[in-house]
Amino acid sequence: MKKCTFMMLGLMAAASFAATASPLQQPTLSLSVANQLAAAAVQACQSKGYNVSVTVVDRAGLTRAVQRMDNAGQHTVVASYQKAYTSASTGMTSGKIMENAQKNPGAKHMSDIPGFLLLAGGVPVKSGDVTLGAIGVGGAPGGNLDEACALQALESVQDNL
Repeated sequence: MKKCTFMMLGLMAAASFAATASPLQQPTLSLSVANQLAAAAVQACQSKGYNVSVTVVDRAGLTRAVQRMDNAGQHTVVASYQKAYTSASTGMTSGKIMENAQKNPGAKHMSDIPGFLLLAGGVPVKSGDVTLGAIGVGGAPGGNLDEACALQALESVQDNL
C-alpha cells in the first residue's frame, strides 16, 4: 500500500510540473544581423589596413558567421572565434576578462577553460542588458585594434538589435 501511495504522489507531482512548465524562450542573433556584423567589422579593419578574421556567435557560443580576409593569417579564424566565445559566455569584452584575470589571483586560470582566449577583440552583442551573442576579431596588430573594429561594426547595426 505504501508503495502504491508513493507512486501516486510521484505521478501527481510529475503531472503538476508538466502542466506548469513551459519552454524557455531566449532572444539570440539572427543570421542576417550576424552577417551584417561580420561584413561591417571586415570593412572597419580593412579601412585601417588590417587583415583580420571575424567570427560572430550566438548566445550559446555557436558560430553564426565567419569572414577571413584574403591575407589574414590562418590562426586568426580560431582566435576570432575564441574571443567571441569568451565574450558571449561572460557577457563582457574579452579584454575586460583578460584584465580581471590578471588582477584577480582567483581568476588567473580562466585561460584554462576550453575555448576561452583572454585577449582583447571579443565584444558582446546586447539588446539592453540581454546578451544576444558576440563578435570576435583577430589579426590586427593589437587586441585593442581588433576590439575597435568590433565596436565600429556593432555601432553600424545597433538599430537592428
